[in-house]
Amino acid sequence: MAPTSTPQTPFGRVLTAMVTPFTADGILDLDGAQRLAAHLVDAGNDGIVVNGTTGESPTTSDAEKADMVRAVVEAVGDRAHVVAGASTNDTRHSVELARAAEAAGAHGLLAVTPYYSKPPQEGLFRHFSAIADATGLPVMLYDIPGRSGVPINTETIVRLAEHPRIVANKDAKGDLGRASWALARSGLAWYSGDDMLNLPLLSVGAVGFVSVVGHIVTPELRALLEAHLSGDVQKATEIHQKLLPVFTGMFRTQGVITTKAVLGRLGLPGGPLRLPLVELSEEETEQLGRDLAAGGVQL
Repeated sequence: MAPTSTPQTPFGRVLTAMVTPFTADGILDLDGAQRLAAHLVDAGNDGIVVNGTTGESPTTSDAEKADMVRAVVEAVGDRAHVVAGASTNDTRHSVELARAAEAAGAHGLLAVTPYYSKPPQEGLFRHFSAIADATGLPVMLYDIPGRSGVPINTETIVRLAEHPRIVANKDAKGDLGRASWALARSGLAWYSGDDMLNLPLLSVGAVGFVSVVGHIVTPELRALLEAHLSGDVQKATEIHQKLLPVFTGMFRTQGVITTKAVLGRLGLPGGPLRLPLVELSEEETEQLGRDLAAGGVQL
């Protein structure tokens, strides 16, 4: 059974987009995935996103994706929302992934803008609608034009919000003005998908985060959120500013790369990367250590 949710927070408030752990020889590490998911929930996450970009979804098979969902649901499904990435740039394949995620026990779906093809807005509308029609699960849109090449325009978001199962948006557009209008007009639950903008997006109505840095600073993210919700803007700002070096360091290169490097240093499951992603260089590792130390994280 999925944890309790509300229309305002259908997937909880603090979610980490979890890496997919691999063994030393590159095989899916399901035991490690369960241990990492439990660690993240213990740290304060009330949601886990699996099979997203941070989960190296472009290089995991459909079977591996289903296995990840089953494993994480088994580990934390009664304590946290498990949201499964279930979207590619092929609508038919995305529908198959959505149905497989539902069968594996996911509590919700994350549907990213179709990438590379650069479809028009009508294509986006039909793509997301097809995914939402395919299962009985609630859907979080994922608007990230820096990766997809195409934004979900406000009018399209408003249209999609009419679908009864499209209930949220993960915003990595980096445009607070557009976010404000889309949030106000659509009524969707809004989640920050850009850690540097967590606090600014809260200020215009976001309800929570889908975070990468949540792998290492969930208690701080939770404290920032609770300070904001209680009206203590000064405390929320102080936490945000303290975390700036962490945000910067974790995204000097691709976030999966830095996250797995940090998890390895902390003795947590992560393992190697799959090409085309590669490990940090010695110089990059040293810089990451300095960045994290400046934000209060000691490796």
